[in-house]
Amino acid sequence: MRRALLVLPLLFASPALAQTRSETPVTKPAYPETRRVDVVEEQFGVKVADPYRWLENDVRNDKEVAGWVAAQNQVTDAYLATLPGRALFAERIKALFNYERFGAPQKKGGRYFYAHNEGLQNQAVLWVRDTLEGKGRVLIDPNGWSKDGATALAEWLPSEDGTKLAYSIQDGGTDWRTIKVIDTATGKETGDEVSWAKYTMGLSWAKDGSGFFYSRYPEPPAESKFQALSDNHKVFFHKLGTPQTQDRLVYATPDNPKLSHYAGITDDGRYLVIGTSEGTDNKNLVHIVDLTDPKWESKTIIGKLENDWSAIGNKGSVFYFSTNAGAPRDRIVSIDIADPRLTPKEIVGEQQETLAGASIVGERLILNYMVDAKTEVRRYTLDGKADGKVALPGIGTASGFGGEIDDPETFFAFTSFNYPTTIFRYDVATGKATPWAQPKVAFDPSQYKVEQRFYASKDGTKVPMFVVRKATTTGPAPTLLWGYGGFNVPYTPAFSAARVAWMEQGGVFVLANIRGGGEYGKAWHDGGRLANKQNVFDDFIGAGEYLIREGITGKDQLAIQGGSNGGLLVGAVVNQRPDLFAAALPAVGVMDMLRFDRWTAGRYWVDDYGYPSKEADFKRLYAYSPYHNVKGGKPYPAILVTTADTDDRVVPGHSFKYTAALQAADIGDKPHLARIETRAGHGSGKPTDKIIEEAADLYAFAAKWTGLEVKAR
Repeated sequence: MRRALLVLPLLFASPALAQTRSETPVTKPAYPETRRVDVVEEQFGVKVADPYRWLENDVRNDKEVAGWVAAQNQVTDAYLATLPGRALFAERIKALFNYERFGAPQKKGGRYFYAHNEGLQNQAVLWVRDTLEGKGRVLIDPNGWSKDGATALAEWLPSEDGTKLAYSIQDGGTDWRTIKVIDTATGKETGDEVSWAKYTMGLSWAKDGSGFFYSRYPEPPAESKFQALSDNHKVFFHKLGTPQTQDRLVYATPDNPKLSHYAGITDDGRYLVIGTSEGTDNKNLVHIVDLTDPKWESKTIIGKLENDWSAIGNKGSVFYFSTNAGAPRDRIVSIDIADPRLTPKEIVGEQQETLAGASIVGERLILNYMVDAKTEVRRYTLDGKADGKVALPGIGTASGFGGEIDDPETFFAFTSFNYPTTIFRYDVATGKATPWAQPKVAFDPSQYKVEQRFYASKDGTKVPMFVVRKATTTGPAPTLLWGYGGFNVPYTPAFSAARVAWMEQGGVFVLANIRGGGEYGKAWHDGGRLANKQNVFDDFIGAGEYLIREGITGKDQLAIQGGSNGGLLVGAVVNQRPDLFAAALPAVGVMDMLRFDRWTAGRYWVDDYGYPSKEADFKRLYAYSPYHNVKGGKPYPAILVTTADTDDRVVPGHSFKYTAALQAADIGDKPHLARIETRAGHGSGKPTDKIIEEAADLYAFAAKWTGLEVKAR
């Protein structure tokens, strides 16, 4: 039931290009004129100026904003065209991306459904096999849905018997979804269609295949489709063959429109489990509906928003949950919902390591633990007895392990910085894992080394980081430091084809597992949110200082990168320590900390950031808000801001206003530019060609300002 609505995939941690900075004199670009407005609002005795308020307007509805975006892109495109290694990066990243990629299969009705990309297809294609080793066939190919490749197949789920499949369509990167249904034998649509779904993690079929449960928001006014607050979430049931107007309302809380609800059906098909949360702080309610009762009345199982409760399966009336109640690093408990006392019974107690995922397959609990941000998978019987471990290929990240309680097999994905994502079939009875889909990539993993190091932050806290580079690369070398630090989201080892191009040229990649994330459970998250948010910035600054001190990188060789909450991170630390970094790459960042809760999903984020309307929170937010703390008089690093016009998670006005503030300030002659993508959103659904183009631009920019000399291979 973990619902992190500000998560950005590690998609943006890709390469860059350049030449030595001393070869070319610094010439400040001629930025477009940006109109200033006289907007000053007094908040708790503080006069807060917001001279670029008008840039919050939707680019689709405001011609002046559209003109500003076009002018910014014109200047940025002209500058990027001057970078001598940009073409080399684009060519190499394209070659590295050109390999088969698979998703872990879902098995229903004896059929195996999985995502597949030949290599350079803009969107992954959904395939199905009628047997595990049988020949696959294409079920849904979204690559013909739009001319620009920006319409994607998003969430999908086969019915219990595998004869039908519900899937959602994502257009231009938006979080809004349209859900349709196809017959898996013929590939033909049934004619069912559900509109205005968003954050569709709760898509779930009825056991008999008569329809599916889903969550949605009310249809917003057309003019505010991409900016309206996400309120009044409801769970519906759509019966196949009927119009959406007849969908049955299953659960809603009209008296509390801020609550969000996600529903999932149990393997036996009898129960619907509804998780309800208000924000992103891993606190939720649990209600269960007995679907054998025609009234579909909900029963409260967890009635207080105090802890995280993630249902992982049931055996009759006994439900298994992963929870942080009484266990900051999570434990497994069971609750018999037939017992009026609803008393949790501990099955697997809290461990020293952090529990990151749990499932029940083949009558076994499969528990995924993070050991210093690396995966270890342990097995237990349903009564909590240790039953060995799942052997993994090495140090990295494993995910998946889906399936049903009586299923003898499951699948998982394994990846690491130098290990392309590989899909394994796991036999629960024998404990044997065998490769099911192993990609072939145009690089030699043995040439790269991965180190995990620990460094002390400002307050002495020990923080882990991964340092990845070619074995022949010695320091100090141009280095790209990546971070996130928020919403209890852990970032663990993962493969990026684009990042390889950076390291091939002699660059170093570093992932810092700073506070605010979930690497060490609730305490690690709490240590980097609300009143403790400055710890996140101190941890990241400490990482940069450590890399320089240890000779991994040099004073003018360090670039930083992060997206979404990580974009906020980059913007904040640049304001606090502009001297430490040579280049900065903030992507789709939350940059105005005084108004973030006014748009789309922003109101969820108060759990990590606080309420701008509360005085104590306001003072903290104002102190580190990237937009409000751009200070003249000191040279800033080179900055390339990236966002997209259809980002309705973190609306692009954040990045627009921040860019305008940078360009107006006296912060030196290095470039401070914005790259604004069209027909793209917060990250998901972005076509492969746009990913490659953006990665080449980002690494070219970073390389230019860190002194990485890009050479033809």
